[in-house]
Amino acid sequence: MKKILILFVLLTQLAMAQQLRKPGENVAIPVEAGTGQPDADLEKIRARVVADLLKPEVNAANVADLVKTQKPDGTWPGINYADVSRTGFEHSVHLNNMLELARAFKKPGSPYLGKPEVKKTISKALDYWFANDFICENWWWNEMGTPNLMISILLVLDEDLTPNQRKEGVRIAGRANMEASGARPGGDLIQIAGMRARQALFQRNPQVLADVMKVMVSEIKVSTGRGLKPDLSFHHRTDNVISTLAYGTGYANAFAYWAVKTEGTKYKLPDEPMKLLVDYFLDGICQSHIHGRYPDPGAENRGISRKGALKPAGPELAENLLRATSYRKAELENIVRIRKGEVKPNLTRDHYFWHSHYYTHQRPDYYVSVRMHSKRAANMEQPHNEEGLKNHHYGDGSNFISQTGKEFDGIFPVWDWQKIPGTTVVQKPDVAHWKELAKPGLNDFTGGVTDQRYGAAAFDFASVHDPLKAKKAWFFFDREYVSLGAGITSDADNPVATTLNQCLLAGNVTVSDGQQTAVLKTGEHQLEAADWVQHDDVAYLFTRPTKLNVSNVTATGTWRQINHHSWATDEEVKQDVFKVWLDHGRKPAGGSYEYIVVPGMKTAQIAAYRKQLPVRILANSPEIQAVQHAGLGVTQIVFYKAGTQKISDQLTITAKDPCMVMVKTRGNAVQRITVSDPTEKLSSLELEVSKVLSVSFGLVKVSNGTSKGSTLLNFKLPAEGMAGQSVSQDF
Repeated sequence: MKKILILFVLLTQLAMAQQLRKPGENVAIPVEAGTGQPDADLEKIRARVVADLLKPEVNAANVADLVKTQKPDGTWPGINYADVSRTGFEHSVHLNNMLELARAFKKPGSPYLGKPEVKKTISKALDYWFANDFICENWWWNEMGTPNLMISILLVLDEDLTPNQRKEGVRIAGRANMEASGARPGGDLIQIAGMRARQALFQRNPQVLADVMKVMVSEIKVSTGRGLKPDLSFHHRTDNVISTLAYGTGYANAFAYWAVKTEGTKYKLPDEPMKLLVDYFLDGICQSHIHGRYPDPGAENRGISRKGALKPAGPELAENLLRATSYRKAELENIVRIRKGEVKPNLTRDHYFWHSHYYTHQRPDYYVSVRMHSKRAANMEQPHNEEGLKNHHYGDGSNFISQTGKEFDGIFPVWDWQKIPGTTVVQKPDVAHWKELAKPGLNDFTGGVTDQRYGAAAFDFASVHDPLKAKKAWFFFDREYVSLGAGITSDADNPVATTLNQCLLAGNVTVSDGQQTAVLKTGEHQLEAADWVQHDDVAYLFTRPTKLNVSNVTATGTWRQINHHSWATDEEVKQDVFKVWLDHGRKPAGGSYEYIVVPGMKTAQIAAYRKQLPVRILANSPEIQAVQHAGLGVTQIVFYKAGTQKISDQLTITAKDPCMVMVKTRGNAVQRITVSDPTEKLSSLELEVSKVLSVSFGLVKVSNGTSKGSTLLNFKLPAEGMAGQSVSQDF
């Protein structure tokens, strides 16, 4: 009870501090040196942390250059020490230089181990920093970036610091504390707690270490506010924009790191939070990665405007989880092998993250995602620190398909940001100013239905930037997916386009109009009656001859167009780009589109596939969109309003409210029905099925239908944080 009371007081103080503290106050609360008897467990953890800091290889040539080029005042040439703006702050280079020198000076086996000239170089650099105490306009550097690097330097150097360097270093590191403005529950708190723990290790203060571990454990929980959501996506802010790949991965990394470092000590983290963290990693983070390895562009935010944004994830997080727990061991081991490139991708799963309006479809040979918005979520993250400056339409139904994880790597400086894959967008001379980028969504109906194997995503789309609306839906199966659009209506003077893809050009672009097949020459092409187009072993098929635009040219742009940080220059970037889109013309009224995407398909295979097309579009209207895969016995239906859809001569489904439905059949028998409520308003959903059905258990009430031989099914729907989740019933 006493421990619970202490934790309650600590968290209460933290909450009060968050209300009083404002960004930029940069209050330092140094950890005091511990007193009393040495703590063997603390020393064990301390040694593990220092060993990690010393692990990277020493770059001997770079260390020699740093020693040689340092100026008498402790600075280095090439660093702008005057610019402390949120888009500048090259001072981080100075901090990293000090850490690299410290590692070279202390690492066993280093050619610079104990070298006086290296120690002198570090000392001058530290003293220069302490004399100036650089404060950035971006709070993150002051409360996280700088303190994190500073405590790392202190831990490595330890006894080789002067008394004043210890004092000043601890003070600056102390800006990462539980009362800092950035220590928001569900936000950066867990990472700041980790920095605070390292301060406690440096100062050998067991009480602070114990208190910080308790706060850290309290953060591993599901929340309907900031943090880890019930659908296992992650939200950093209250705009309900997904941030699993950025803040959410940092959150998981921090906890897994401390789980390993505290293993076998009295500070060990408990088992239940570890299980939740593993679930989040496997079902949230990995599901937001192509093949569990490459970040899905569709889950990115402003970070997409940074170099290396799509670099593959390493195995370290999964390895740390394996060291800390045996829970879901085989799955974690599989991810380690995938991320090391030791096995071919083998993941198969669909998941709809209803809190984030984000659908993912994993298959061993390809990956697809869809990202949307609604009244419950903003269209995109704000362009904080002037990054992601053209992300205006990124959440407007973006639909990324990838086979390798490399199709979009480095494309973004040259991208046409009004032709994002999957989106339907008014083609303006340019997007609005970046300060107008993020806005709340406008409609309620945004959702997905899935049984974790197959599923669909749907979007009653209304642009937050233009007078444009459309019904957009995607239907996912094993080998292919179908994309439908209906009711495309715009009052804008500019034309409207739906983009099928815009990725790096990889080889030939082949097209067919049903009569002739041709490989396109480099250029801009308008096809009057296309049957299909194929690029990079992905076929885009049309159910009827379709007017189509295709581009396979070298595109140019700059990083500066999408990011205003000091590294992002106006230097021209060139990339060969494949782009394919549908032109709906100016002011369309009730426009539509239908296309099927088949990855892993050679041009020679397309004719046979089209001849025995496994999917059939049952409806594509503003009221209902529906697709059936006969071979799988799967029919997926989007009811934007109450209505009836015929599945076969023997089977119809009537929905009493707007909803999404997936029906699994074998022959004439209904095996399973899966439903969801994309409005997240219903407590129950009633369907009428033109068959006699019965259930022995489940969340469905069964009664006689309104006509002979029909059945009324009343599904109890999830509530509160689970509203929007799919519900399945077997028959």
